[in-house]
Amino acid sequence: MREFTIGKNDAGQRLDRFIAKNLPLLPPALLQKYIRLKRVKVNGKGSKRDVRLAAGDVLQLYINDEFFDKPSEENMFLTVFQPRLEIIYEDENLLLVDKRPGMVVHADETEKVNTLINHIQAYLYQKKEWNPKQEHAFAPALCNRIDRNTGGIVIAAKNAEALRTINEKIKSHELEKSYLCVTVGRPRPAEGRVEGFLLKDEAKKQVSFYRRPIPGGKSAITLYQTLETRGELSLVECRLLTGRTHQIRVSMAELGCPLLGDGKYGNGTVNKRYHETRQALYSYRLGFAFSTDATPLNYLRGRVFTVEKVPFREKYFPRL
Repeated sequence: MREFTIGKNDAGQRLDRFIAKNLPLLPPALLQKYIRLKRVKVNGKGSKRDVRLAAGDVLQLYINDEFFDKPSEENMFLTVFQPRLEIIYEDENLLLVDKRPGMVVHADETEKVNTLINHIQAYLYQKKEWNPKQEHAFAPALCNRIDRNTGGIVIAAKNAEALRTINEKIKSHELEKSYLCVTVGRPRPAEGRVEGFLLKDEAKKQVSFYRRPIPGGKSAITLYQTLETRGELSLVECRLLTGRTHQIRVSMAELGCPLLGDGKYGNGTVNKRYHETRQALYSYRLGFAFSTDATPLNYLRGRVFTVEKVPFREKYFPRL
């Protein structure tokens, strides 16, 4: 237990804001919980979070000692932000997380802190499943990536063996990933295969589609099936046989049916009409189709995980 006596310079502050300022390592949600549980007392009594402190008030904080430390590189995962994760599945080896559109998976030139991997590492640190002080090299890591404006299932490995195994299974195509998307137009035929070669312009961060091999181009194969059409929009399921940058976006545009909201390969006029600024694309289903040994993850063989609530499906193709 620690005590604080409020001086005249701190008088008038809200209780929760005073504590947050003085204990920067204490996650906001945990602070509110401690106040509700009366582990924070003012003059010996439990108090509401918005009470205004007066000079001479004595705070008694029944809070773990580590939250009184000063922020440092070693303890940054205690706080900075409260982890926000939509967990689909978790065990001792991995996490399956539903990444919502708008969040980057790793730090880039636009975002350094609010990244998916930081949220995952903070979550595991706070659960005491990972401590960077006790690890020489390994840190929880993502096994696959999704574009900032695309949503869906991301796999995070909790240990080096799980990371190695999942990476091997991705390379040998023993994971089945299915995507939902909304296209502008009706794909012809309604079900089929788009096969070609993709060449990425690194400067423009844009990909071009070619029907024939081209120097530097990578083969790309996408299977698709139209699930429903309403007006000019179609709900389409895609499955990747290869995993290339912007593969579905470029392939559907090649069919003449670009994704709704796609600013690079789509129809700007239609996007504005629907007020969509992000591509309607979601990695909504993941299957562990292991055909070879997957130790230590063999228990996942044959399991399939699905995101139930895909925002644009609910919006444009609500199920009865």
